[in-house]
Amino acid sequence: MTNLNHCQTQDTQDPLRPLRELFTLPEGVIYLDGNSLGALPKATAARVAQAVQAEWGEGLIRSWNTAGWIDLPQRVGDQIAALIGAQPGEVVATDSTSVNLYKVLHAAILIAASAVNTRAGGLKDLKKPRFVLSERSNFPTDLYIAQSLCQQHGLTLKLVEPHEISAALTDEVAVLMLTHVNYRTGAMHNMAALTAQAHAVGTLAVWDLAHSAGAVRVDLTTSQADFAVGCGYKYLNGGPGAPAFVWVHPRHANAFEQPLSGWLGHAAPFAFTPDYQPAPGIARYLCGTPPILSLTALQCGLDVFSAAQALAPNQDVIAALRAKSLALTDLFIALVERRCAGHGLELVTPREHALRGSQVSFALETGGYAVMQALIHRGVIGDFRRGDGDTHRDILRFGFTPLYVGFEDAWHAVEYLKQVLESREWQRPEFNQQQAVT
Repeated sequence: MTNLNHCQTQDTQDPLRPLRELFTLPEGVIYLDGNSLGALPKATAARVAQAVQAEWGEGLIRSWNTAGWIDLPQRVGDQIAALIGAQPGEVVATDSTSVNLYKVLHAAILIAASAVNTRAGGLKDLKKPRFVLSERSNFPTDLYIAQSLCQQHGLTLKLVEPHEISAALTDEVAVLMLTHVNYRTGAMHNMAALTAQAHAVGTLAVWDLAHSAGAVRVDLTTSQADFAVGCGYKYLNGGPGAPAFVWVHPRHANAFEQPLSGWLGHAAPFAFTPDYQPAPGIARYLCGTPPILSLTALQCGLDVFSAAQALAPNQDVIAALRAKSLALTDLFIALVERRCAGHGLELVTPREHALRGSQVSFALETGGYAVMQALIHRGVIGDFRRGDGDTHRDILRFGFTPLYVGFEDAWHAVEYLKQVLESREWQRPEFNQQQAVT
């Protein structure tokens, strides 16, 4: 039976354990919220200070050339590409996930419409797509963006439960828009299978990798996805509000339908012509001036993956991180179900490895927010999401970033959770005063 000594032994035998020393982790804190905001790499503060003091302070505007600011979105994009199964030159780091989703979903809708018009060839009875299809429990910003674009293009946003997606994929669907790993439950879709099914009926596939990139295996090229966006501040550890990223399959990259035709996506930004001419490839998905300090911080987060690769030069770094993530989440699930039995916790994260991201979520009928606040008070930081659907159960989320979370962390986190539940300290008034950010 697993005990504390066993967990400590697992940590000493973990080849990725040295990576923990690359992060600033406060004493007495077990951080299980990297699926919302990654921890601070130790190198970030000094590197950003250098960018401020030397590149900005001394180099001034010259640093666009001398420090390579101008192509930083592409260089950071190439680092991200290596983590998501894309090729160099196919990803740019820019804007936010919401803005990037607006770009690619707009492009996908117009490409889908164009394909139908081409196939029609004057036929009036060819069925035109009417829907953008998504999961009902998809992250709200994705649904809001999709709702807006559907209104603009005369489409309907069709929302279904996860098990209904396959049956709902018909030739009436213009675009399938899914988040690879569900933000509430940690359930992971089979990207390759659903993309293939979408393509079989003439539907394009757009994937949100916000809860995937840097934590689970993603292979956009092999999966033949059409578009993907993702977040820089979760498992990529780029800092609060870090730039997001966008990927477009090369077969679509020069089909210019990106609606935010800003100057940096121009073929010759410094020609300053009054007419817009899109840059070739993924560069056209840039828009305005890049946030250099934020991109610099994100680059530090991505450099940690290079350090991870150096620990195991003959291994696939994502495979190694994924194996540790699964071992951590397996352990956490087993410990919670054994040590916290009888307190109403119900696992909502899939047990099957192929269906699980890098987080574990438990549902409670009530009191979830207060339980999490009491747990945070004890130094275990996870987070809370209000329930949805028919049950409206509260969700306790625990994110396991394998770069810095250890097996002993999992043991102590469950011990503190057990104490919070058994003592019922979560009923104290201070833990029931809901803050603005939950």
